[in-house]
Amino acid sequence: MGLSPKYRSEFATVIETFIRDKVRDAGAKGVVLGLSGGLDSAVVAAMSARATGPERVLCIMMPEAATPPQEMDDARMLAEDLGMEHMTVALDPVMEAFRQQLGGDVEDKAFANAKARARMTILYYHGQLRGYLVMGTGNKSEVLMGYFTTHGDGGVAYQPLGDIYKTQVRGLAADIELPQVFIDKPPSANLLPGQTDEDDMGIRYEALDRILLGIELGMNNDEIAERTDLPVDEVARVRGVVIATKHKRRIPLAPKLGIRTVGWDWRE
Repeated sequence: MGLSPKYRSEFATVIETFIRDKVRDAGAKGVVLGLSGGLDSAVVAAMSARATGPERVLCIMMPEAATPPQEMDDARMLAEDLGMEHMTVALDPVMEAFRQQLGGDVEDKAFANAKARARMTILYYHGQLRGYLVMGTGNKSEVLMGYFTTHGDGGVAYQPLGDIYKTQVRGLAADIELPQVFIDKPPSANLLPGQTDEDDMGIRYEALDRILLGIELGMNNDEIAERTDLPVDEVARVRGVVIATKHKRRIPLAPKLGIRTVGWDWRE
């Protein structure tokens, strides 16, 4: 257990300041986010409320057939407890219309990603109506593993949790005294019945985050395996996923023809 991401108390202050600064810099009136009932969205909602005031946070719940009712109950409870505005947009009618237009058999995973993109569209619609920034709810573990939908849950203005691992998000949740129900529940994108993050990725977050930290620190596979007591084959598999999904973490690249090229060597 020698190699493991640690939560530090300053994370809360940094993230709160980040949200406040980005809203101010954009001249936005507030924040909109998808509140799923899971840990990450609950943490971003709570941090947004602290950063801007709860009256400037809109939480949108977007249930569909695969969404356990308890998740929406938990999301609603949090929004009401923190005094944030919340609304529900049912996704099933939207997706059923889409399904009918696709024709033929619909592949489950591709359709699940379409659900994530529909959620993004709903968030941006209400964000534009109000002049609110869309805040993402992805964490560093998901981002590095490419465990998000391009132009879906990856289609946001900012990712407040994007530089802390899932296990550190749990520490942050405890630090800001988020209800324990959010910390204890199995992480899930809720795009397919019975889906969980750890089943999809084939590894528990406690092990994944230790491997990812080793990669972040520039260690080779053997060094990471030795420091974590995890199989070197598993370390190599995770590294392979990180490499294979790198395109998801960059804006669409163009071939380099100019002096400075966006996505390559243009610095904002």
